[in-house]
Amino acid sequence: MSERVYDKSKLPSRHVTEGPSRAPHRSYLYAMGLTDEQIHQPLVGVATCWNEAAPCNISLMRQAQAVKKGVAAKNGTPREFCTITVTDGIAMGHEGMRASLPSREVIADSVELTMRGHAYDALVGMAGCDKSLPGMMMAMVRLNVPSIFIYGGTILPGSFRGQPVTVQDVFEAVGKHSVGAMSDEDLAELERVACPSAGACGAQFTANTMATVSEAIGLALPYSAGAPAPYEIRDRFCMTAGEMVMELIAKNIRPRDIVTRKALENAAVVVAASGGSTNAALHLPAIAHEAGISFGLEEVAEIFKRTPYIADLKPGGRYVAKDLFEVGGIPLLMKTLLDHGYLHGDCLTVTGRTMAENLAGVKWNAAQDVVRPADAPITPTGGVVGLKGNLAPEGAIVKVAGMPPEKQVFKGPARVFDGEEACFEAVKNRAYEEGEVLVIRYEGPKGGPGMREMLSTTAALYGQGMGDKVALITDGRFSGATRGFCVGHVGPEAAVGGPIGLLRDGDIIEMDAIEGTLVVHLSDEELDRRRQEWTPRETGYASGYLWKYAQTVGPAKDGAVTHPGGAHEKTCYADI
Repeated sequence: MSERVYDKSKLPSRHVTEGPSRAPHRSYLYAMGLTDEQIHQPLVGVATCWNEAAPCNISLMRQAQAVKKGVAAKNGTPREFCTITVTDGIAMGHEGMRASLPSREVIADSVELTMRGHAYDALVGMAGCDKSLPGMMMAMVRLNVPSIFIYGGTILPGSFRGQPVTVQDVFEAVGKHSVGAMSDEDLAELERVACPSAGACGAQFTANTMATVSEAIGLALPYSAGAPAPYEIRDRFCMTAGEMVMELIAKNIRPRDIVTRKALENAAVVVAASGGSTNAALHLPAIAHEAGISFGLEEVAEIFKRTPYIADLKPGGRYVAKDLFEVGGIPLLMKTLLDHGYLHGDCLTVTGRTMAENLAGVKWNAAQDVVRPADAPITPTGGVVGLKGNLAPEGAIVKVAGMPPEKQVFKGPARVFDGEEACFEAVKNRAYEEGEVLVIRYEGPKGGPGMREMLSTTAALYGQGMGDKVALITDGRFSGATRGFCVGHVGPEAAVGGPIGLLRDGDIIEMDAIEGTLVVHLSDEELDRRRQEWTPRETGYASGYLWKYAQTVGPAKDGAVTHPGGAHEKTCYADI
């Protein structure tokens, strides 16, 4: 096949590589060993969230080298760079978690600035952890240059005395240990074997949920999001991604051609069908925002409501992401959803083909029970449900995957805590009663600041055997590993005077995931009276990035975004 020649007259890199006035710019490129030919080829950013913070990111640098080989093989010039990651598993349960959601914005912003500053023509973005996946996809849609997303891959499951385990088991073991149901020695043994390899947390927690989204939304190559991090096949996916991004340049296929309203609906469908993380209801609106598409919590929840739950994945089910990959991967899940009318098949993807064309050759695997046919689901409605009512006028969300219907309704008196630490202390000391609704507030995007996750608290409850005997609500978030009746994203948040900030101990709260309601048994008049008495609560962050984040971040219902988005864009980077 003849080598493709690329016309740089309309590509961003012409501003640094073409013409006599760019001689100083080219001198820097020569200094790094580039040839004339490489300088005048398209420049492709290969962005990774590699770091030594956690196993989810540790393999990204190796995989980036395979991407670069693919780019070079198709007459492109790869330029590798890194950005940050804050890894939730290590940030969990302390002040570090305030940095987690804000890191999504820093990732998107830093990738944007690197691409802008050096005038790269395309992007292959690689990420491995909860906030780095949506952050990288947000950057792609914002920049709108030809882009492909690559997931770093899931971790392999551990083995504890012959039983498969994940990090979720370790968090829940802390609760068992706190009530004497697990010894120091057993806890120490479990923590050493739960995470045996590189890769992101192994079940359908947030990282694997957003990896599933990357294929469903069309930004990732088919099957690429399923292969575990240690599998050598990942390098083949990465090499192919490097080659394919050059095809996207030639065809001028851009992220906003792919990330349409229909594609976002497809993404929401696979989240619900797979029993995915509630955090997807925060990240899908944020990705949509970059494209100038209004797709908030309410729209996401409506799709969740009409989607069958068909993938038997942890934390609510039996299997982990590796198991899904080995029986047919995300395309198997999407194929049955498409065949039964739950997906839009006409959406364009990074293969240059439509979703239906990508899935045309996928055959149903009847020898597996990880994924049910969409017409014979585990439950007829999605694994994630939106709630609304006088306690959450802007909405809230709960993961019900694995919960029997009788456990999806809860009514009880509130026990109110201002911040996660106070609630965790009460749980650790068993200073709560069966039947209560534990309320954790002032943990929203502004009020935290940072909208922390609450896995340490919810896992401790399960470890104590109380996971289905109490309920929790918060204006913060719950981890993808959380199970039980745990309602997050309650809005408006307490910090801006939302009803959750008006609650008092003993107020009767009623939540119904079947009907989609979240109410407190108080009259409008009583809520108004309390609102008049309410005063804003100061955070302890009066400077630095968390202060800056709190000044700009919007409500959870819109994705907790920090800039006006694509709808207000006047100049698209891809067209400079």
